[in-house]
Amino acid sequence: MTVSPPSTGAAGPLSGPCAPSAGTAGPRPETATPSAGSSAPSSASSSGSSAPRSGTAAPTDRPDVVDLYLKHIGSGRAVMGRVMGGMAEIRSEGPWIHADDGRRFLDFGGYGVFLMGHRHPAVVEAVHRQIDTHPLASRVFLEPVAALAAQALAAHTPPGLDYVHFVNSGAEATEAALKLARAHGLSSVITTRSGFHGKTLGALSVTANATYQTPFQPLLPDVTQVAYDDPADLEQALAARRDRACVIVEPVQGEGGVRIPRHGYLSQVQALCREYGALLVVDEIQTGMGRLGTWWGVDAEGVRPDVLLVGKGLSGGVVPVAAMVATAEAYAPFSRDPYLHTSTFGASPIACAAALATLRAMDEEDTVARAAALGLRILTAVREVCAPYEGGLVREVRGRGLMIGIEFAEEQAVGELLLELISRGVLVNNSLNSTRVLRLTPPAVVEDSALDLFLTTLGAALRSTADRMTG
Repeated sequence: MTVSPPSTGAAGPLSGPCAPSAGTAGPRPETATPSAGSSAPSSASSSGSSAPRSGTAAPTDRPDVVDLYLKHIGSGRAVMGRVMGGMAEIRSEGPWIHADDGRRFLDFGGYGVFLMGHRHPAVVEAVHRQIDTHPLASRVFLEPVAALAAQALAAHTPPGLDYVHFVNSGAEATEAALKLARAHGLSSVITTRSGFHGKTLGALSVTANATYQTPFQPLLPDVTQVAYDDPADLEQALAARRDRACVIVEPVQGEGGVRIPRHGYLSQVQALCREYGALLVVDEIQTGMGRLGTWWGVDAEGVRPDVLLVGKGLSGGVVPVAAMVATAEAYAPFSRDPYLHTSTFGASPIACAAALATLRAMDEEDTVARAAALGLRILTAVREVCAPYEGGLVREVRGRGLMIGIEFAEEQAVGELLLELISRGVLVNNSLNSTRVLRLTPPAVVEDSALDLFLTTLGAALRSTADRMTG
């Protein structure tokens, strides 16, 4: 299988941390040829070949998707799409995404959504069944699928986190938590530098990145940023806001560049929140649902927050759904008044069917244990592949479970390597709050042949990138 490079067209180069260097406006022509055993998993659709067809042009009868983006979605996204090759993704299964020109790509990105892979059969079946019976609710009567999904989610959260408020996205879960804190009279919010919690107005207020915040100021008042993995800095902020603060923190900062705190940090955060009367919100939108090799990032230290934010993996890679899960005491204002914070599509039957099927499938397939074992294998192997470049191109490889970050000496390397990998048929992610870190969030369903393909491709892409950047 040989992956041909996408055509970049006439659009301008990327700008920002993912921009390639001059003369490299698109993916390169170098290709990787994996072994014959690297075909799609047996669960792949039989409706057509999943192998890429080198040099195959996009169908002539399809609309120019880049042009449609340019006219109706936005020029910036259109330019990005053209630089990435101009192809459109049209089909997926397991760890694979298929483009409209016949190529397929190994998805080690997906921003943490696809722990179960694309179109997990059990989740797809449950969603189809729900569509055929009752996809959306009137919101007048009780809805059983939401109740069952809430029960299943609460059964997997730390003890005492029993109340579930379903929403449509991680940012909405953050908004619900901030409003819940306000309902308790807690008007001061403490967040961590490089933390990422979403881009809606309230969530953006606690997403510590001036690039995204500045155009929308003023944001929520009385938001304080403290250093991540620094209990002393947090205590100073809490002491000045006793009994009126809400603290929001991630067990591992994903968009912050896979920043892993020292063991004991979360326990100290919990103890400080208890001492100073603060509500503790732990954002597990990306780290939860098995991504770190445990059900939740807090499990490693036995921490029980007042509020837990869930998203991404809860969808099973099929239907968007997220949730705010809280203790009875923390949830009391929402429990008393069901109209205090609502959403027309929140807790829809189709979304809750996906969540319920995901939780059941993860139990049946022991997905969390698989993520832990596979994550250790991938982290070890990626470190070996990157070892020749450490001290030069590569600063560090770090990770936990199936969240792995490769930190480079220069941010330019992230864009170079990202485009290089795309040209060779592999998708990864940059990190929005850490421009020198390339992020890997592979699914737990990766077979050995696909893992071998990834490691071979990563090695070739690193060699090409290093050669280009050094001379």
